[in-house]
Amino acid sequence: MTEQSKSTRIPAPLYAAAGAGDLAYQQLRKLPGVVTELSEKAAAGSVDLRAKAVATLRAANTTAVTLRDKAATTDFDADRLRAAAKRNAAALAAGAQVVQDRAVAFYGTLVAHGERVVGTGVVRTADAVNADIEATEPPAEVTAAPAAEATEAAEATEAKPAAKATRPAKRTRPAAK
Repeated sequence: MTEQSKSTRIPAPLYAAAGAGDLAYQQLRKLPGVVTELSEKAAAGSVDLRAKAVATLRAANTTAVTLRDKAATTDFDADRLRAAAKRNAAALAAGAQVVQDRAVAFYGTLVAHGERVVGTGVVRTADAVNADIEATEPPAEVTAAPAAEATEAAEATEAKPAAKATRPAKRTRPAAK
């Protein structure tokens, strides 16, 4: 992971998702060209495929007959079979470790790509908003005004409509749509 992801509050899996989404988008943009290319190849090679399929079927049948004859005449060697199974299991474990290392490296690549996609501006903006939220004081409590102040405010609002009533009402047109 990069330095940026360690100092922000955005988790690495979200960056990985953004990176994977961007890579998928890039591949989808290439799709029409690939479809055109494959359809041209399929139209040109349909006759060749039938001939290759027939030749492959003949070769498979010949190999099957050969292996069947060989299996019928060969003695069973359990020690050799056991050694081959151990060798294959060790190769499988080594291959699994390699695949795991590649997956971890690819995840790191996705996180880095996602950070570039999201950009540092979003992170800076999120940090500024969070700092503003933390710095903002809670609103002051509103208290009821004394009765004398409430009476004066009511009298002032009653006087204003009377002053407006002396002027003639102004006609307005409805707004054009």
